Amino acid sequence: MRILITGASGTIGRFLTARLASEGHQMIALGRKRADDIVSDFSRYDLSEPSPRLPEANALVHCALHHEPGKFRGGEGQDPDLFRKLNVEGTAALFQAAKAAGCRKAVFLSSRAVYGDARRGETLVESDEPAPDSLYGQVKLDGERTLEELTDAHFSGVALRVTGVYGAPPGMTDHKWSGLFETFRAGGNVETRCATEVHGDDLADAVARVLRTDGNGFDVFNVSDFLLDRRDLLALISDRAGTDTNLPERATSVPGVMDTSRLRRLGWKPGGLERLRAFINACRTAD
Repeated sequence: MRILITGASGTIGRFLTARLASEGHQMIALGRKRADDIVSDFSRYDLSEPSPRLPEANALVHCALHHEPGKFRGGEGQDPDLFRKLNVEGTAALFQAAKAAGCRKAVFLSSRAVYGDARRGETLVESDEPAPDSLYGQVKLDGERTLEELTDAHFSGVALRVTGVYGAPPGMTDHKWSGLFETFRAGGNVETRCATEVHGDDLADAVARVLRTDGNGFDVFNVSDFLLDRRDLLALISDRAGTDTNLPERATSVPGVMDTSRLRRLGWKPGGLERLRAFINACRTAD
């Protein structure tokens, strides 16, 4: 397939582009500038374009987001209006343009943030009523609804509600925990936290699977692997290093955990804690 992808040079986009290119798909990165280390063709595009013209393709994967560097929730910074405009109106224009360019399917990387944070410790399923309590979550929900409205017999849409993504993206040495690990090893203060996680390669596998799935209309899938307390994560670092660095306290509350049985019925099998340990070992080797 010819697949258009936004955010190809970002942390998540690199996992997806590498996986889909390895399957023989022709990847066309949509963005403001070409990234030479990404295996793809390139077409200039920006979320601010009101009526973008896209190359002809079979599918679109949309994982770009206008946000403050390093932030998703709270990514609006001091300009929530611009954040909303680019990520809601820009996404709507992108989906419309993809449909006009001949795409038969669009995959939208949404977020667990559409559920909100009020249901701590509960199980979250795709049929639950969304209740975002952040602008980021609302923007993602608006993207889902826009895609659903555009679907018909010739254009299908899939929203993947993705949890936190870990792992070393292809072509990059840093990862989302780089700063955390450095602070911990230096004996600095680490805040308690418990979150749900999925490896970038497992997310890429989910995208590959939904792209292969036939069907019309709109569908939603949760993408999450395991619940991880920061104390347990850093204990792996401490064990590998053979140090007695003080671990943070265990978090006093846990987030809602997304049920992924619908995605698993498509054959999706995330790597679990074994993949996490392999990632930690690779981090130690790279040090």
